Amino acid sequence: MCYPYSTDNKITKSPLEANILRIIDKEIDYQSEYAPPHQPETRFHSFTVEDQPGEQWMIMRGKYDDIEDIKLEVTMFDGYVTVPKLGDDATGEDVRLHISFIVDVSKGDGGENLEFLCSAWPDRLEIQKVYLLRGEKMLGRPYMGPDFRKLNRELQKRLREYLDARGVNDELSFFLHEYMLNKDRIELIQWFGKVKSFVEK
Repeated sequence: MCYPYSTDNKITKSPLEANILRIIDKEIDYQSEYAPPHQPETRFHSFTVEDQPGEQWMIMRGKYDDIEDIKLEVTMFDGYVTVPKLGDDATGEDVRLHISFIVDVSKGDGGENLEFLCSAWPDRLEIQKVYLLRGEKMLGRPYMGPDFRKLNRELQKRLREYLDARGVNDELSFFLHEYMLNKDRIELIQWFGKVKSFVEK
């Protein structure tokens, strides 16, 4: 019987390829032991969570009052800012990671959807834009509304409350950061595995 990896038919790797495989194995071991990823969450409060393995985003779905469908499309980390370290003896800067996501609110009648472009920071949610879109494919370039920060302050407050009532709030931002930190580790380890498989062929 001949096994795929028996010494009889094993392809000899060049020193460069062998070195690449050794480094990848070390990276996989390090990532798996330093901060081992866990199975991604499938729920957060009233939302179901749909991971997109191998992709840089995920989807969350929920309902509100049995008449509204809420859909979130969430990226992995797509930016950062540096902030001063806190504490009496702190020096230097910390990095605060950023996540972009879209909140789509529809009535399920095929009409218009209210869509929010949001930023998730580790401790807070920010609204960037509010769109009113038709359910079917848009043609042309419709007016997309003003920058959220230019809206009347009372309207800004009410729109934040509108999202909060639907579970889109600072607590969600914290969850998204925890989720994406874990997803980042999962995707990195799988990427190393795919590169290793390619080099081994």
